[in-house]
Order: sequence, then C-alpha cells, then structure tokens
Amino acid sequence: MSIQWTDETPRKIQHFPGADYPKENPDLKDVLTNEQVEHVAEIFQTPLSGSYNWNYTIQDDRIKKLYDLGKKLNWDPEMDIDWDRPWPDEERAPELMNLHEYAPYLAMDEKTKNEFWLHMNAWSLSQFLHGEQGALLVASQLVSCAPTYNAKLYAASQTFDEARHVEVFNKYLQSRIGMMYPVNTALKNILDKILTDKRWDMKFIGMQIVIEGLALSAFSTTRETTPDPVLKDIVYLVIRDEARHVTFGVNYLEQFLKSLTDEEREERAQFAYEACVVSRERLVATDVFRHFGWNVEEARQQVLDGFVMAHFRNLLFRRVIPNLARVGLLTDKIRPKFEELGILEYENLATDGDIDWAALERPLDTEEAQSYEQSTVADFREMHAQEEHAEAS
Repeated sequence: MSIQWTDETPRKIQHFPGADYPKENPDLKDVLTNEQVEHVAEIFQTPLSGSYNWNYTIQDDRIKKLYDLGKKLNWDPEMDIDWDRPWPDEERAPELMNLHEYAPYLAMDEKTKNEFWLHMNAWSLSQFLHGEQGALLVASQLVSCAPTYNAKLYAASQTFDEARHVEVFNKYLQSRIGMMYPVNTALKNILDKILTDKRWDMKFIGMQIVIEGLALSAFSTTRETTPDPVLKDIVYLVIRDEARHVTFGVNYLEQFLKSLTDEEREERAQFAYEACVVSRERLVATDVFRHFGWNVEEARQQVLDGFVMAHFRNLLFRRVIPNLARVGLLTDKIRPKFEELGILEYENLATDGDIDWAALERPLDTEEAQSYEQSTVADFREMHAQEEHAEAS
C-alpha cells in the first residue's frame, strides 16, 4: 500500500476511463491495479476531548428509537441498487444557470457542450461525495465526544450510514461518470472548522443542522431532476438516512442549548450563520468554469445574477432555517444577518424536531415518490416559469 501524505488539498480532476457514461470509446477499460494505486491522505489536527459514559442509561426514547430505525433500515449499495440500467437521454437546461445568453457557453460546439454538462454533473456529485466523507469523520468524532450513552450509540449508527454514502457516491462517480472533481474550497473550509473545533455541540450544529439539512434539499432536487434511474435510487436511499440524522441533531441539541449562557448561545448562532454563508458559496461550480478557460469571477456572477439560481440557493435553506429557530440559534442579534441573506422567510416552516415516525419507519422502496421532494422541485420550476414570464412581458 502506497500512501502520499499531504498538508494541502489536491486540486487535480481525477478520471476513471472504465466508466459507463456515454463516450466515444465505450469499450475502454483502463483500470488501475493495486500496485499502481497511491492513496492521497491530507492531515488535520484536532483537540478533540472524548468522554466515557458509565451509567448506560436510556435518557430519551426518541434518540433510542432513531438508533433502532438505523439498524432496521440499513441498505447495501451492491444489493439494493441495480447498477446495470442504461443511461437515458439527457436534456440540457442552460437557462436554469443563466447560461443561455452567456457568450462563452454559446461559443461552444455541441461536443464541447456535452463535455461541459458531464463536468457539471461530475462536479456536483463530487461535492456530495466529499461532504459525505466529512460527515463520516464528524460522526466518528461524535462517538467519542458526545456526552450521553444514547448519543454515542446513535453517532455509531450514523458513522456506518455515512460510510455507506461515501461508498455509493464513490462507486457512482468512478463507474458511472468516470470523473471526480476535488473538494470545493468553501465546503472544505467548513468541514475543517467543524472537524477541528473541540466542542461537541459545534459539530452537531455544523454537520447535523446545516450541512445535513442542506444535503437533504440538494438530494431531493437531484432525485426529481436527474434522468438517471440509478442516481434516483441512490439519493432516495441516502435521503432516508439523512432525515434521521437531522432529526437526531435537532432533538438532541434543543434541550442542551437552553442550558448555555446568552454569550455561549450567541457564539453558536454566529457559527451557524457563518456555516450558512460558506455553504451558499459552495453551490457555484467555479472549478468547472476554470477548467473550460472561462473568466471565473465573470461566470460566477453570471450564474448568481440569474433569477432561478438566486432563488434556488435560498430554497435549499428551507429545512435549515426552521431547525435553527427550533434549537434557539436565530437570536435577536443574528436574525438581521440571516434576513440580509434572504432566507429568513423559511423560519416558520415545519421543523425536524416534531418527528414524523410514519415517514421515518416506512419500508425501503426506491419507487416511492416523496412529497417534500415534489414540493421542492415544484417551487423551483415555478420560479423558472416566473422568470420566463417576466422576460416575456
């Protein structure tokens, strides 16, 4: 085994020529052998303080029940997903990214446009993968530092969930897409902050509330918009796990944060706000723009200026904001900052603190449509229709 240790995040795009994605040489199977593989590992340091729990008491039946569901609803990427289904025809939607009138995009020939959308797809799914590795590392930390018996058990079950998510997105990128982008710098920054903070509740806030909450919305939208049935099944199964993770975080944090001083609570509210700001920035694929030789800042602004993208970035926070309100982190001091982001309008939506056990307990069914996904994408499409109507008038 060869391991390359590094203090900096690699920025190179990885290619996997044996993938199933439609390409000019579909029979190409250039797979690396074990002797050729070099594992690249980046070092991070953390002052994590662990804790034993000696009374083994079940303090909260809700957390125990979530743990039991995690055991019951395990799934296997190799057995529960049919990887052999062919690629369907894909439709481009440059107007959704405000690229339909952007000169560098219009100057591309058809082959280059096809390559561009492959890269966009690879970039988005790569961030899913890197985010799941971050969640895996954080969940493993929570096993050590969570103060109660129930939380340790649940964090252990979540660690296995996150390992499965890393496995399935990695397989999809390598065998289905054939390309993997490096982690977005904004996502990497927030993962570094969560992983290296010594306070266990900061890890809960950053991962269970903000990153996992955003992931739920992003996965839901992906499931409704992707034409690939394999990816639809993947994100459906991942969503089921993530819903339990967010519910766990909200329920566990709600009572603890009430015990903090006002100063301590304000510090955590500021951290949650900064996590949201950084997370909004990671939604723009600047690495792809750079790869195709575009002016990165100009292209980034072009995308952000689009009506649909501007509102879609906010729409992803419809699960995060009510949960922050539920746990007491939308303080009077921090509220104006969220209002400037334009996402405070979701404050009074349903939270994950009120557990819908019927939804969480339903058997695995990859054909099942989910109402939350449908409503998210319906809002997205309605905004697109509004933009077209505004342009027409």
